[in-house]
Amino acid sequence: MNGRVPTDGGILYDGNDAEDDDDLIEVPEGASAVPAIEWAENRNEVEGLKGAELIQAFVKRLPNGPGVYRMFNEDGDVLYVGKARSLKKRVGNYAQGRGHSNRISRMIRETANMEFVTTRTEIEALLLEANLIKRLRPRFNVLLRDDKSFPYILVTGDSRAPALYKHRGARSRKGDYFGPFASAGAVGRTINSLQRAFLLRTCTDSVFETRTRPCLLHQIKRCSAPCTGEISNDGYAELVSEAKDFLSGKSQAVKATIATAMGEASENLDFERAALYRDRLAALSHVQSHQGINPSGVEEADVFAIHHEGGTSCIQVFFFRTGQNWGNRAYFPKADPSLSTAEVLSAFLAQFYDDKPCPRQILLCEAVEEQELLGQALSEKSGYKVSIQVPQRGEKKDLVDHALANAREAHGRKLAETASQSRLLDGFAETFKLERTPRRIEIYDNSHIMGTNAVGGMVVAGPEGFVKGQYRKFNIKSTDITPGDDFGMMREVMTRRFSRLLKEEGKPDRTAEITEDAAFPAWPDVILIDGGQGQMTAVRAILKELDVEDCVTAIGVAKGVDRDAGRERFFALGRDSFTLPPRDPVLYFIQRLRDEAHRFAIGSHRARRKKEMVKNPLDEIAGIGPTRKRALLTHFGTAKAVSRAGMNDLMAVNGISEAVARLVYEHFHEDAAK
Repeated sequence: MNGRVPTDGGILYDGNDAEDDDDLIEVPEGASAVPAIEWAENRNEVEGLKGAELIQAFVKRLPNGPGVYRMFNEDGDVLYVGKARSLKKRVGNYAQGRGHSNRISRMIRETANMEFVTTRTEIEALLLEANLIKRLRPRFNVLLRDDKSFPYILVTGDSRAPALYKHRGARSRKGDYFGPFASAGAVGRTINSLQRAFLLRTCTDSVFETRTRPCLLHQIKRCSAPCTGEISNDGYAELVSEAKDFLSGKSQAVKATIATAMGEASENLDFERAALYRDRLAALSHVQSHQGINPSGVEEADVFAIHHEGGTSCIQVFFFRTGQNWGNRAYFPKADPSLSTAEVLSAFLAQFYDDKPCPRQILLCEAVEEQELLGQALSEKSGYKVSIQVPQRGEKKDLVDHALANAREAHGRKLAETASQSRLLDGFAETFKLERTPRRIEIYDNSHIMGTNAVGGMVVAGPEGFVKGQYRKFNIKSTDITPGDDFGMMREVMTRRFSRLLKEEGKPDRTAEITEDAAFPAWPDVILIDGGQGQMTAVRAILKELDVEDCVTAIGVAKGVDRDAGRERFFALGRDSFTLPPRDPVLYFIQRLRDEAHRFAIGSHRARRKKEMVKNPLDEIAGIGPTRKRALLTHFGTAKAVSRAGMNDLMAVNGISEAVARLVYEHFHEDAAK
């Protein structure tokens, strides 16, 4: 033990040498280190021990209370995080040396250190375990690999005319949140239909406050234009109320109200108004048609089903809120093939709700380990009772069966994609005469316009396809590079990339055996460069300068004659440039990799260019904050007018003193500053 775990809740470091805020993890109040001071004083008891002997030495001093334990290898990497009702009994099982699976036996043999945190209850231990697993990603735990936040629909509550937005992240803004939705696309489609149904604004508050006439959305009947008073405040509030009711599950009541209003308008021969109500009803029907199953007896629930085959698992999750289906998502957790589906699903659920709101009901395809404890933990965390059930009949059973069918289908598609990717990587290795099949390929490309806003892009591919969490962009910073010098830009990108790799990871050991459960490597086996011999010369010079030329294989991909796809020429060390047959699957694979790098680099360049275009010259003046900038723009209208203003004109602006006026004036008039 190192004694850095807090003795009364708070913060836990995630590594032996953590020094920054990125390495901190919250610990439940009441958690404490065990026993930090004693172990520091009796360190000789565990010095030189490893595996079962080390674990047995720790067991002697562990309490019988609940807590969380972590197992480390010789390099300080976390191997496993577990929780226990009794730390002494649970950890003691590892030291017995019998009845363990191959996975557990291997983990015990690699254990070179352990750390412990006690908690007041087993529920706290379960929550802390899930938090640590998600943060530390230990090799021997079940890992939730796709952990993107879910999108919501937000109806704001801090404006006189509430807006309808897509929201992702912390729910800090005042308003009503509806969801979660399975994807951003589902939110976009729903908002699009809700605009037609309820005519709520989707513009930003700044645009709303400055409009002087209705925008195009009002003209195409997507907004009621509260910004210019085309609808009264009471009328708009009624539309907002109807939208909230619809999103809250009262869709039938809302549709009935609109249908009644349509009938009354028709009877009064107000056919234009009746047509508006008709279009709104059609839009509402469109929303529900995209939601698939809408169960009548399930108000709020998440449905989980797991399918295991071929050593991998797929967990399908369906989201039901306010009686409506808000989509589904498939997950492929990383887990040892020897684990049962119940064990995988149990570990998955604890991690899944670590940072997400939990519904009042969770439906499962099968019972999981410690199901009752998990329900108590989620109830305590949520502040309301959470029920975990395995339905046996009726509508809920139909929902679970539907989720299970989707899990089987998604699992089949994933296996097919993985097998195809594996064959392509094997073919890639054979084509370029590599010693072994690459596990990580990095593809680089640059994007700029006449040298301006230059950006280098790096995309990553592996056995399971593109690894988007590993993508990186490099804003070209060097002032010595001639605008448009692609060779110079690539040199900067390579230097920054591999200098950092050396600093953080050191040189890779290419002779080490790769196990099935090995983590995705940080070092690339192959780098693909979008360019010909000139680019490759620049890249190899950098690799040689950094002394990593033997650590990675560099391959250049030059565009074909007349830039035709299919006629690319490849440049690899030790052989003449060559082309591949037009219908070679490896050629298509490389084209796909290059196109992804091109897409990412262009997107990064456009984002940087857009940021530069909207940049205000006043932002560059030290001492001019938002308030003074607003005052100057309000007085002069534009930044260009501010640049032309004289000292007296600047001093006439409210809040601008003589010193500040001189600062602004000298910024735009270099001669005045001399």
